[in-house]
Amino acid sequence: MDTSAQQPERDRSPDPSWGRVGRSRFVRAALVAGGLVAALMLFSGLVAQPYAIPSDSMANTLKPGDRILVNKLAYRFGNLPQRGDVVVFDGTGSFTEATESDPLGDLVRSAGAVVGLASPPGSDYVKRVVGTEGDRIKCCDSTGRLEVNGKPLEEPYIHPQDRPSEVPFDTLVPTGRLWVMGDHRSDSQDSRHFLGHPGGGTVPVDKVIGRAERVIWPFGRSADIGASRG
Repeated sequence: MDTSAQQPERDRSPDPSWGRVGRSRFVRAALVAGGLVAALMLFSGLVAQPYAIPSDSMANTLKPGDRILVNKLAYRFGNLPQRGDVVVFDGTGSFTEATESDPLGDLVRSAGAVVGLASPPGSDYVKRVVGTEGDRIKCCDSTGRLEVNGKPLEEPYIHPQDRPSEVPFDTLVPTGRLWVMGDHRSDSQDSRHFLGHPGGGTVPVDKVIGRAERVIWPFGRSADIGASRG
């Protein structure tokens, strides 16, 4: 008697080849994604990188939440920062003291900064170059303007509610260094506030990471940052 019709049909085991195909596709996708991230990090490390603006110190030119594109090649090949440039620099040793690094935290922060999702490290600053090596910067003349080498400096980028500086100073920028200030002078910790630190508040040129070129986010504020020579 044929009993095959009476036997319940059993579930068939999945074809092992399908599992291998799925894993292979996952591995390929992971490799492609990893390659893209590596390429983006390489591009970001060598050519250009987005930065998230964390504070009001550069308002109204830059506002908190803005993402800017920083050109890391701007000062390679013999080019130097010029008065009026907006730069990103590492303030370690001039604006902040060196601290022990947190490798994991630094990695996460750097990965986020690559795509502009995280603010730059705490030692990175965005300021405007007001004086270069050999410049004598003084606050202020009889009309309240900064003087550079005895001439008044026109600064159309300053926050409209601010004066050029509430802090008087008279300093000579050493060789290989920069005097930098935020555009929102009343809300910026900059060279004026570190006069007693090593370098007298100035920043070494070799600590400059790059020049801020453009606001890329939000789209409504997308624009070239440019430079103002005063």
